[in-house]
Amino acid sequence: MAPQGPACYLDRVPPGTGLFMSGHSKWSTIKRKKGAADAKRGKIFTKLIRELQTAARIGGGDRDANPRLRLSIDKAKSANMPKDNIERAIQKGIGGGEAEAYEEVVYEGYGPGGTAILVEALTDNKNRTVGEIRHVFTKHAGNLGASGCVAYLFEKRGVLHYPREGLDGDALLEAALESGAEDVVETEDGLEVVTKPADFETVKGELESRDFAPAQASISMEPSNQVKLAGSDAETMLSLADSLEDLDDVQNVYANFDISDEELGKFT
Repeated sequence: MAPQGPACYLDRVPPGTGLFMSGHSKWSTIKRKKGAADAKRGKIFTKLIRELQTAARIGGGDRDANPRLRLSIDKAKSANMPKDNIERAIQKGIGGGEAEAYEEVVYEGYGPGGTAILVEALTDNKNRTVGEIRHVFTKHAGNLGASGCVAYLFEKRGVLHYPREGLDGDALLEAALESGAEDVVETEDGLEVVTKPADFETVKGELESRDFAPAQASISMEPSNQVKLAGSDAETMLSLADSLEDLDDVQNVYANFDISDEELGKFT
């Protein structure tokens, strides 16, 4: 498939590199806006504390030796979580205080229009969590499926997000290419550098050394194809995704829907 996107970026990519600019689902943009609003209300702190505790419990409290913890700390800082809160969560995770042992669980299902959905959760009670998630799916015309039913439609990737304001896109593209990134994607509100999971830390560090510090950085599940939604399907899907993310046990929601700007404007 030929890459899509602004020719001014494409023209700067040497032939055969495999790096290109392309269109992107609105879902990542919607999640960023919602995450920013949740962070302002402190709503996101519960999820971040769970992730900090779990990362520390599994890999230890040294951020330099624990990539997952390092990424969790960066997320907490970007949400303006106080340093003391971060440190308390880490100490609980490594045994410095009483802490719940959260279990990582992935749920899969279908939304309106056949949309594929992956839900990552951290829970101390799987029965409660699966019940809450199933209820949300059912309420919004979706179905909770069996393990493996949609996972094959997603690939794990590192994603570094850069807001458009004040960004030299050409310079970022060049730096990303030289640092070993897989792709540079144009989104509604900026650019995303996409990496293989194994290259995430290397690319992130190299770009930061060139003064390209991302506003957000994460290991994400990226869909291999997209389902275009409109009308009631689009509205219901947005409500379904939002309701899933509002559950305390849910850490991340990934979906392969795409909604046009025109349609999105009717509901947001």
